[in-house]
Parts: sequence; structure tokens; C-alpha cells
Amino acid sequence: MPPKPVPTKASQTSSKTPSRQRRPQKQQPAPLADRLKRLFTSLCAQVDGGHFTNAIRTCNKILRLDPGDRDALRTKLFLLLQTEQYDTALTLIAEINEQCLFERSYALYRLQREEDSVQLLKEIKSIGKEAEQRGAMHLEAQLSYRQGSYQSSLDIYNELLETADPSSDEHADILTNLPASQSHQDFITTTFMQAMSQLPSSIASTLESAPPPVLSQPASILAPVEELTKKPEAVEFQKKLRTKRVPKGIIPGVSPPPDPERWLKKSERTSYTQGKKRRGAGGGATQGAAVGAESGTVSAAASHGGKTGGKGKGGKKK
Repeated sequence: MPPKPVPTKASQTSSKTPSRQRRPQKQQPAPLADRLKRLFTSLCAQVDGGHFTNAIRTCNKILRLDPGDRDALRTKLFLLLQTEQYDTALTLIAEINEQCLFERSYALYRLQREEDSVQLLKEIKSIGKEAEQRGAMHLEAQLSYRQGSYQSSLDIYNELLETADPSSDEHADILTNLPASQSHQDFITTTFMQAMSQLPSSIASTLESAPPPVLSQPASILAPVEELTKKPEAVEFQKKLRTKRVPKGIIPGVSPPPDPERWLKKSERTSYTQGKKRRGAGGGATQGAAVGAESGTVSAAASHGGKTGGKGKGGKKK
């Protein structure tokens, strides 16, 4: 029987294409809603974990996709205040197109602009919400404390303490700030007056009539400072030798100093001299050498091919 023909896999060969002609398909980006949802999920986790710097970057990514997102803008403003970026926070408040009175007042307070902060606090009291007004009271108490109005700060904290929840963080903050205002107020009203009453009348009258002292450095301190600024080269600092680094058996100032070329190779030192080769040194006779009378016999034997007369071992008899 004739052999059966082997069928060719035409369908398989035709379907395959060379690797050079294959082009990777471009992955289509996810919808905008899914990307925003994923970013907000990361943002919540970062804020809860206290990773505020990374949270600000996530807010920036959200605002690139949706520049008008109010949640991202308010969250970024909160994060900027938490990370003490007050100038950037004021710039963002201007871009939000919202009042944000309390946030602006707090940023101005941290930037040592107390007068502008007080003006905004007055606006919050007149038109602000209840939550903003309560925050404004806390800020007003801190401003009063900074400006030295300890009694005003004390009154505000007492008012807030009456309406605060005992289990809240606000209640703990009030209990922390209230003793500080109370101690300063007690010093002004009682402690200082008691100390003044114990002084002699002559000294007390002099202190009461004298102007407030001017903060200035005494001449004994200014003199050496001026000398240092004028003649810095004249001042010499004596360094103490560290005994830990002195080798054992070495006495500083007595033992000779070490060789400065000790780190160089011996061949590179100035004291190095190349040794001469020893000629004619006796180390035993070399091969083929002869000494004394035996030299003639050895040379004659060498001229005849090393054969000598007479009977030798293995030689033939004549």
C-alpha cells in the first residue's frame, strides 16, 4: 500500500504572525469616577494614619483631575494648617473663593499678625456659625494670653469649660491651658504684691517710680565679644592632647617624632639606597668548573668526548 500523505497544518501556520508584527494593545485608562474614588480612598487612609505630606500630594492629584472639588480643597487647607504651611494656606483660601474666616484668622495668628486675626474674630462672632464661634473663642483666649490679658483669657476658658463635653479632647485642652492663665494672673495680683510688700519702703518706692529696665548686655560681656570680632587671629585655642590616641610608651614632647615617610614604600623613601650585587661570592663550584690541578684533567677529558684511557666500567679489553 502506498504511504499516506501527511496533512499540513495550514490553518495553524496561517494564523501565526511574526513577533515583529505584534503590537501591544494600549490599555485604556479607567473612568474618571473610578480614579477619583481610588484617590479618595487613599486620601482617607493617609489622613487617618497621620501621613499629612503624602495626603497633600494625593489632594494635588485629585485637583488635577477635578480642580473644583470642594472636598479636596477643604482637606488640603486642613493639611496645610496641620503641617504649619500658613502662607500657602492663605494663598489657597484666596483661590477657594470662600470666606474661611476661622482658618484665615488662625493662619494670621500663627504668623504673628495679631491685629488682622482679631478683626476676623470679630466678624466670626457677628456672622459665623456656632462651631466657628466656639473655635473663635479658643483662638481669642490664646490671643489674650499672648498679649498679656490673662484675666480675659481666664474668663473665656471658664466659659468654654462649662459647656464642654468631659469626654472630649476639647475638655482636656481647656484643662491644660486654664492653669497657665491662672498662674500668670495670680502672680500679677497676689504673688508680686506680696513680694513688694516685704521689701523696705525706700526700695519699693524706687522700683515703682523707676522706668522699666532696658534689656542690654553688660560691658563685661561686650568687651570680649568686641575683641573676638576685631582681632580673631590673636585668639589662640589650646587643644588638649587626647591621651587615648597616644601610643603606649610615647611621652608627648619627650619622645622623638615619628618618621614622616613611614607611610611610603621603602623604595620611595629618601634614605633608601639600592644594594650592590655580590660578585665572586663562594657558593660552591658550578657545573663544569675546575679547581687546582684537576682542571687540566677535566678539560682534557672534555676535549676527547669525555672518554678516558684504561679499563673502565663496561670498556673493551685490548
